[in-house]
Amino acid sequence: MTFADLKNDFVFRRIFATHPNILRGLLNDLLERSGDQTIEGIEYLPSEQIPLVEGAKLSILDVRCKDRRGTTFVVEMQLLHHPGFLNRIVYNACKAYASQLKIGESYVKLTDVVAISICDFVLWPDAEQEARHLPRIPLLSRWYMTERATRSPGLLQVQYAFLELPKLPEQRPEAGAGLWAWLFVHAPELNAAPAELPAGPFREALALANEATFSQEELDAYRKACDEIRFVREIEEARFAEGEAKGKAEGKAEGKADSILAVLAGRGLAVSPEVGVRIGACKDVATLDQWLLRALSVKNAEELFPTPAGS
Repeated sequence: MTFADLKNDFVFRRIFATHPNILRGLLNDLLERSGDQTIEGIEYLPSEQIPLVEGAKLSILDVRCKDRRGTTFVVEMQLLHHPGFLNRIVYNACKAYASQLKIGESYVKLTDVVAISICDFVLWPDAEQEARHLPRIPLLSRWYMTERATRSPGLLQVQYAFLELPKLPEQRPEAGAGLWAWLFVHAPELNAAPAELPAGPFREALALANEATFSQEELDAYRKACDEIRFVREIEEARFAEGEAKGKAEGKAEGKADSILAVLAGRGLAVSPEVGVRIGACKDVATLDQWLLRALSVKNAEELFPTPAGS
């Protein structure tokens, strides 16, 4: 038995965009709804695709729905952390809130919006939080506006929830948002449904990810989406590697430039603003090495740069 990746756009839509009971279970767990707050019924809304970059399979608005109380839920699966990601989440949520009204309608008709993002990357790294002396952000985090002094949660009209899949603990959670995260991460590794997996939305979602239930057309669509995801990941990894190499080279050049200035200062030689700018702007390490060697013997900083022959 082979299970498809629930993070794949085609599979995510196959499960959550066409089976409201499964989506309702996911929402109740991610929003920690229980008792009289439980989401009992949902209605799908038209889904608008908003690509961020080439390779829309990695960043689109996946599922939109509304419950019986009128609250709108915007559910996204995100595979790559692009610049401006959080800004886009806020923008889409606020747009979903504002677009409820037609011109001239009363503001009392506005209902709450909850934006839910399932992320295959870390948004708030533990190390960065600790460096800022802030608490770690958990696997599932919930966000809304509060009054600064009293922390009173008075403005709940637009809320956010983030599930950061890389923060999944090693031990499999037994229920709730943690178990959903475990399915998103580990479903492709399974060859059978775990005996301990609770009945209901969890088992139903995994059953729909069973590739044996796919038609040939669905298998083709799934594999095409896999290829697209792999292609865009390779592009992003190449861009990251290129940026990292460039950053290291710039860092090395910056260190060389600092060494040149330190040698000149140590020898008591004045450095004009023009010379300082020229040294700092140079990114060629070989040239900087030559200037560093000259800095040990020149009579003034301008002699770092030899006059071209014939000048």
